[in-house]
Amino acid sequence: MSEGEALGAEAEERLADIVELQPTKNADLQDRWGMESGSEVHSYLEDELKEYYYRDEDSLICATPEAVELVGGDASGMTVSVTPFQSAVIDVLADHDERSESVVSVLHKLEGKEDGEGAAGANAADADERVPDDVDADAVRSALRRLADRGIVEVVQRTVPTFKLAVAREEVAITVEE
Repeated sequence: MSEGEALGAEAEERLADIVELQPTKNADLQDRWGMESGSEVHSYLEDELKEYYYRDEDSLICATPEAVELVGGDASGMTVSVTPFQSAVIDVLADHDERSESVVSVLHKLEGKEDGEGAAGANAADADERVPDDVDADAVRSALRRLADRGIVEVVQRTVPTFKLAVAREEVAITVEE
């Protein structure tokens, strides 16, 4: 399905199932959709709904914020499970209504080189536990790309790819994995 192409009625109903059941497994969708196998579910997701779902850290199927809005849901109730490092990245990343920033800018914030504060500002002590001592641009880039795949972060192409939150910070409940 190309970007901007409207979903058919069946695809929209199935997307609503994902929103309702998330996080969910192939087997749950297989039962709901009357399919023969989890492989058939996976093929359908990739062929018809690729832009509207992602798999969380446990490989469970979740709807993107755009998918929730598309089926008339409220993305403000979105809960996302992230790693401690991804949580630290979210804490320092530009909000959805701010200018996007580069990987290096986010890295400097995590290292405490901007604004005289470390990650999460007032929660710097907590953030220090979430940010590895040897954090580098590749780790930050990877975390940002993973969060973008999940619909939490927006990629804005300027001279280089830059990043900001895709939704208002207060609209997403972040659960940090142990």
